[in-house]
Amino acid sequence: MKRLNLGSGHFPKQGYVNVDIDPRCNPDIVHNLEEFPYPFEDNTFDLIEADHVLEHLSNPFAVMKEIHRIAKPNALVIIRVPHFSRGFTHADHKRSFDITFPYYFNPTFQGGYTGVPFEIEKVRLRWFAQPYLKKSVLSPVAFQIANIAGKVIDFFANLSPMVCSRLWCFWVGGFEEVEFVFRVVKKK
Repeated sequence: MKRLNLGSGHFPKQGYVNVDIDPRCNPDIVHNLEEFPYPFEDNTFDLIEADHVLEHLSNPFAVMKEIHRIAKPNALVIIRVPHFSRGFTHADHKRSFDITFPYYFNPTFQGGYTGVPFEIEKVRLRWFAQPYLKKSVLSPVAFQIANIAGKVIDFFANLSPMVCSRLWCFWVGGFEEVEFVFRVVKKK
């Protein structure tokens, strides 16, 4: 299985080709994700992950098109991005996302289909996201309390992400992350 981690930063993943713009992060490949095409052949990867990357880029739809090109048919694509309810929490964020992002990759969506087909397999909200980063900034006690609270909130939120995203996400201070698991659809 060939795996790609786009925007690896200081958190490379074992068994993946790690790509980042910053050479100080020691990625396998240094590449600006705003520049197309990416340095990969068509239909290369079985799994592509982009963990908190799309919100930093100017054109997420162009990035999704490029991901589609380099992914094999039926590949999984896992995208994690900030949920809109937390607002812009990083000075470099250009946008945040909501649970409707997958609509734009559905050929039947008349509100703005992008021409790039993906099937959505799962949408998941996370109240306490990026624990690998949080461990470095929270005390062990605060980390454990937030982690446990996040698991409880996430359980109820993901019973119906649509209802949660629209109605009660602000009651819990918003969600740090929304995760999309896509399946790549290729024309035969």
